[in-house]
Amino acid sequence: MLEARTALVTGAGKGIGRAVAAALVREGARVGLVARTRADLDRVAEELAGFSGDDASRIAVAAADVGQRDQVERAVAELRKRLGPIDVLVNNAGIAKFGAILDMPPEDWEAMQRVNVLGTYYVTRAVLPDMIAARRGDVINVASTAGEKGVANTSSYAASKAAVLRFTESLAAEVRRHDVRVTALLPSTVNTELASAVGLTIGPEERMMQTDDVAQLVVAMLRLPPRVFVRDVSLLTTNPV
Repeated sequence: MLEARTALVTGAGKGIGRAVAAALVREGARVGLVARTRADLDRVAEELAGFSGDDASRIAVAAADVGQRDQVERAVAELRKRLGPIDVLVNNAGIAKFGAILDMPPEDWEAMQRVNVLGTYYVTRAVLPDMIAARRGDVINVASTAGEKGVANTSSYAASKAAVLRFTESLAAEVRRHDVRVTALLPSTVNTELASAVGLTIGPEERMMQTDDVAQLVVAMLRLPPRVFVRDVSLLTTNPV
């Protein structure tokens, strides 16, 4: 159980973020939900209230575009006021669009870097002082196996996830002395609305990696003793055929 932990999950309105938030609430953590769309957050918060027993005060929401630093700082301040200092951060918010370099509008290329890379940086920078002060914390960055190797038509997405991996490594080396763990999760294709929207499907749906699978790993990592420092974990789906 994680009753003593206070978590912030980005991209919590659906998909992996929603599954991670649900798993953390079930484990007894206080959980702040961040996403761009307030209606999605309110719906998820209502769902999660059923997992929290009589203590719905363990769940708080703040709408923000993680690619906008002022919105991030405002959201983190609001959640800190509601829930207390944050010692678990799951940087899950991300967007994806594929296409050839010359076919993709520069605005789309730039948007992926802003959300996937700068968003990860902005939220981490906003919560890190709490963790350093407490000498305890976990930052879990949801990257992708796409960040390990570029392939045609994925230049912006692959570049953004590669940047998240290097950010994770650098930050881990920087804050390890403060007893703050920084870990990258590298899922392959997960059965989400986002994957479906960009045409990423692998075999039968039931054979694909599910959002709850990723959430279970997040919980397992948070249960590790503080002396165990995991830098990155790859999640590969089983053979789907």
